[in-house]
Amino acid sequence: MENRLTIKDIARLSGVGKSTVSRVLNNESGVSDRTRERVEAVMAQHGFSPSRSARAMRGQSDKVVAIIVTRLDSLSENLAVQTMLPAFYEQGYDPIMMESQFSPEKVVEHLAMLKRRNIDGVILFGFTGVTEAILGDWHSTLVLMARDAKGFASVCYDDTGAITQLMQRLFELGHRHISFLGVPPADVTTGQRRHDAYQAFCKRHKLTPVAALPGLAMKQGYDFASQVITPDTTALICATDTLALGVSKYLQEQRIDNVQLASVGNTPLTKFLHPEIITADPGYAEAGRRAAEQLIAQISGRSEPHQIVIPAILS
Repeated sequence: MENRLTIKDIARLSGVGKSTVSRVLNNESGVSDRTRERVEAVMAQHGFSPSRSARAMRGQSDKVVAIIVTRLDSLSENLAVQTMLPAFYEQGYDPIMMESQFSPEKVVEHLAMLKRRNIDGVILFGFTGVTEAILGDWHSTLVLMARDAKGFASVCYDDTGAITQLMQRLFELGHRHISFLGVPPADVTTGQRRHDAYQAFCKRHKLTPVAALPGLAMKQGYDFASQVITPDTTALICATDTLALGVSKYLQEQRIDNVQLASVGNTPLTKFLHPEIITADPGYAEAGRRAAEQLIAQISGRSEPHQIVIPAILS
């Protein structure tokens, strides 16, 4: 009986109208948190999820995937999403965008809602706090970006290789006082791995490391530039383009023109505002395309979950 419940039944049991249930199902605005929780509780109690045929009758695609980004204004994630979308459209999938805001709790909420809606698959941009337990039973229909997790497909960047290549290029150009601006080590990839690669290069070549690890924000790049730019500094590597943009503003305001800036990212905005910067392209666009292809292959049963590592390229 429970499996035959309709939206009308859910509306009656929740004490709301059918249009309210529809808005909850589609994660639309215009529903109070209290009402949304009541409707979702009824759906969970009765094991309700909208059928594919019902979705099609509402004029929606019968093939739907979700892309959960950490933040909608991320330069790197947007580059990856731009190549995901054509790959999904080509195969007849309708992508929906969601934002986690670096919150594991939001990821749990999003995945639960997507499960209720019978979404075909998910691409999730990972961050510290996303664990195998949070990902639940999405093993065959989820691809994790920029992180790896046992039993799940992932598309990762070569964080160590990106920094090592930048350091090698700067070293070949004669720089011996190279500073580093990065992300706290709690972030395993962008933070710890990139900083570790910087320290390892300094150790191998007997360079004195000068580093600060404030975070990801552009303003943090601006605020902490003064801590890593000493009178001896001739080059500065930023772990991300966003940090580099903040440093660039600091250099311009202080009229410092003898420090070579380098960063991981190669985003168009960074190149436009600071054309002389040396960048390592982690392959964001390639990663997005490969992630979409991997998810489609898993949904269709043509591929098992596995890890893909995108090599970095100097540009």
